[in-house]
Amino acid sequence: MQQTPPHQSTTRRQILAGAAGVAAAFGLSSGTAQAAAADARTQREARTLLGRMSLKEKIGQLFVVEVYGTTAATSHAKNKELYGVSTPAEVIAKYRPGGVIYFDARRGPDNLKDPRQVAGLSNGLQRAALRTGARIPLLVSIDQEGGSVVYRMLEPATQLPGNMALAAGRSSDDVRRSAEIIGTELAAMGINQNYAPVADVNINPDNPIIGVRSFGSDPELCSRLVSDSVRGYHRGEVASAAKHFPGHGDTDVDSHSGLPVIKHTREQLDTIDLPPFRAAIARGVDTIMTAHIVVPSLDSSEVPATMSKPIVTGLLREELGFRGLIVTDALDMGGATEDFPPDVAPVRALKAGCDQLVLAPKADTAHAAVLKAVESGDVPESRLDASVLRILEHKIRNGLFPRPYVDEKRAERVVGNKRHAADAARITDRTVTLVRNEGKVLPLSGGDHSVLVTGWGATQVADLTAAVETRSGQSATALETGAAPTQVKIDEAVAAAADHDVTVVLTNAAASAADKGAAQASLVKALMKTGTSVIAVAVRNAYDIRRFPDVPAYLATFSYGKLSVASVVDALYGDLAPAGKLPVAIPALDDPDKTLYEFGHGLGY
Repeated sequence: MQQTPPHQSTTRRQILAGAAGVAAAFGLSSGTAQAAAADARTQREARTLLGRMSLKEKIGQLFVVEVYGTTAATSHAKNKELYGVSTPAEVIAKYRPGGVIYFDARRGPDNLKDPRQVAGLSNGLQRAALRTGARIPLLVSIDQEGGSVVYRMLEPATQLPGNMALAAGRSSDDVRRSAEIIGTELAAMGINQNYAPVADVNINPDNPIIGVRSFGSDPELCSRLVSDSVRGYHRGEVASAAKHFPGHGDTDVDSHSGLPVIKHTREQLDTIDLPPFRAAIARGVDTIMTAHIVVPSLDSSEVPATMSKPIVTGLLREELGFRGLIVTDALDMGGATEDFPPDVAPVRALKAGCDQLVLAPKADTAHAAVLKAVESGDVPESRLDASVLRILEHKIRNGLFPRPYVDEKRAERVVGNKRHAADAARITDRTVTLVRNEGKVLPLSGGDHSVLVTGWGATQVADLTAAVETRSGQSATALETGAAPTQVKIDEAVAAAADHDVTVVLTNAAASAADKGAAQASLVKALMKTGTSVIAVAVRNAYDIRRFPDVPAYLATFSYGKLSVASVVDALYGDLAPAGKLPVAIPALDDPDKTLYEFGHGLGY
């Protein structure tokens, strides 16, 4: 018999609506009464479910796994390698995990082809979950942050600007609408947990992993927009997750490959890093994801935050009062695996206070380690139960009982629809930021122009060239030079520039100290010596101008998506007046104490 709580509603809004009638009787506001009644009912139902679960079923709920294939019945060699079974449905049946996480072909699982297929995969995995054991629905999760860096669902899903681009626009309405569109489309495909928004305050220009994923370098702006983003996801009926606690914004090490150390004092953490997380909690964020970073001022043992009880339990759970779900960042990242092998990391994270363990390597080893820890008393079963209760409450609160299925045909109608696309284009237009315009190079006017489009990104160079050529009287030539232009490519671009009136050069992470950035900067400087009008467009980090501060004109898009390219072309010709304001300050390359452009800087026409 299927074991589900009686009378469970199917959406967050319906859950809250049922409590409105008790407000007058207790003298409470309608919102307070709704929340209190829904909370009490959710807790009762979760405890009933917990009482029916075996120890192994409880442990299964802790894990969030990846599966390979486009349907629940797809056989894939990688499933066999990782889990000893062939299909995603068999993975669910074997481990009874609390959740799955989707990836596209860039990582390998290849879960994401088109909306109807994704909805079918979600339904198939949910059916597999409801046919086993305690029959608990899955959290189906994804990293769909928006922007050009961390996003899994490609077109036809609506492509929205990332956080730093949205911050350049400074519009709370745009942030909310962007998150709502993403959430609505994910929910239509049966994805009920988005690991977004990023709540890190990016104060380090050399940060290799956060950068444009952050709302910027100002804690107040980040806090406001993180709160707006959480609200938008909730409007879209998908759970939100603020990450990466306690703040990954001031590092020059990528936690995917190493273990960053954040040297902020507690006072600095309180003024810089923690405010966006406090704002997310106040807004009712569902989930907070921990970071694989060392913060000595919070834990002198210098273990990663994910493994730190003083940080996860002491700071997040007790001091900040977060009652929702705490999940780890991926446990297969270098910041977790460096000192914590597969039989240690999941136990340490659980002891620290994490509720769900994302992508724990060697699934059999990880499950056995947690089981052994609980059976031996190293981890009290009460500690396990506390996490499982929160997981169950999260699922109930987000309407996964009794039927977590979605309409597969409807997914096709919702994802990438015309209204979403139009809103995304308007939002993107408001993010373009004009940083420098010496001699009023921009907007291009006064008749016909021949334009050389060069620099980073084969697709982006081609798209921008094609867009220029659609304009009356304009001709354009595409010459992509790559992420690290060779001297041969630089010479070729210089020769081509001599035959054109204007050169538009795209840069991506040119401010980086790596050889690639230096090579891109050499290209820009060589083009500037040709005497033609040079317009640099930074399609990721606005910091690129540190490498070539004398470039005549400089636009920042914070994204290299199609919509950003289209907005840039409109800005080049004055059809769009750049309205963005820098969400970060840009320091000089040779003197970090000198500021080239202040936070909030932005020119217009």
